[in-house]
Amino acid sequence: MPEEGGLVSRPHAVLFACTQNAVRSPMAEALGRHYFGREIYFASAGLKRGEPDPFAIAAMDEIGVDISRHKPHSFEDLEDSNFDLIVTLSPESHHKALEFTRAMAVDVVYWPTLDATATSGSRETIMESYRAVRDSLSKRILKLLSVEHGSD
Repeated sequence: MPEEGGLVSRPHAVLFACTQNAVRSPMAEALGRHYFGREIYFASAGLKRGEPDPFAIAAMDEIGVDISRHKPHSFEDLEDSNFDLIVTLSPESHHKALEFTRAMAVDVVYWPTLDATATSGSRETIMESYRAVRDSLSKRILKLLSVEHGSD
């Protein structure tokens, strides 16, 4: 199983998974496309389909990445899809991904990621949580998929 930055070769298709496919995995999918969209296919899914999150949309908009048209997907929506790598962002999605891929040759990596929806307080406090998730995912994606860490 690859560690962050430890891929033998760059994957051709990456799935990011979280609980509701409303915040963490759509952010990761959009960041992956932003950085590597011409080289790697990206998708996202959740255990269930949540609703688009306005704070996630705002946090991504701050860096010029639009996720306002994201349509949440569940794992079941992707049953006929093939991925080289699944990056899970919540414990529940990690267990589901392991179950989902038990008969497949797919690497599954778990990145513990803050659930920004659990943050309370002022709008700015909440936005800071979403920015922290965005920035953490951005760094991890760049570290994992940059050319110097793995290429074909």
